Amino acid sequence: MTGPTLPGLEVLMDAAWPAPDRAESAGWVLRAASGVTQRANSVWVRVPDGDPHHQRTALREARLWYRALQLPLIFQVFTDHRSVALNAMLDNEGFTRQSETLIMTLDSAGAGHLEGGPAGVEISGTPSEDWLQLWWSVDGRGGPAGRETARDILVGCPALYALVRDDDGVPAAVGRLAVPDGEGGSGGIYCMATSPDARRRGHATRILQGLLRDGEARGLSSYWLLVMASNAGALELYIGAGFTEAGRYLYRQERPKRHLTGC
Repeated sequence: MTGPTLPGLEVLMDAAWPAPDRAESAGWVLRAASGVTQRANSVWVRVPDGDPHHQRTALREARLWYRALQLPLIFQVFTDHRSVALNAMLDNEGFTRQSETLIMTLDSAGAGHLEGGPAGVEISGTPSEDWLQLWWSVDGRGGPAGRETARDILVGCPALYALVRDDDGVPAAVGRLAVPDGEGGSGGIYCMATSPDARRRGHATRILQGLLRDGEARGLSSYWLLVMASNAGALELYIGAGFTEAGRYLYRQERPKRHLTGC
């Protein structure tokens, strides 16, 4: 069975990582989460429109919305023909290009039969304190307030949380399987993180296998994940598990305006 492709994956990705603050303007979804993660603080152009007047109007409204929240204006731009006009406008406005990310997919047949799965993988329906502490220590940006915002994002979508401990019982690796459209739908692999002193011991493989095993038990038809194009180690893991590239996106951020001061 083949899983969803763009733009269907865009809808699932938005649901799997829901920003607590959001608004929609002319087909643009404006998302904010106090600056916690680019994904939750970026514009998703849900309905691309090449009309220059409409684009300028939407851009002006987006600037005002993010300015009111004291956040930078960032776009999540998918690499396909629908983004040509948007990229041209952002180029003209001097927006940066950063964090190129691959969207990879795997259908349930490609995942294979994982009955039993790896031993020692703890699965829960909510992120435990151990799970949150490890993930935030590896991937987090900010203090306790930022971590609470991140937790709100995580629990905003039904998900499974996997944790593996080392031989001393210390949390070694974590991962998350978001299931925004329920059993029989597609699941998203997120938050794969391994403690720096526990790497290259197979923990990430166990986490991934554990999440795929539980996804299979829930009848999921396919999976997707997001990985930085520069992350060679993660790419090796995911390609080895059968994931293939289905698309790409990058973030485009407005450059800060320089203000003249003094003499």
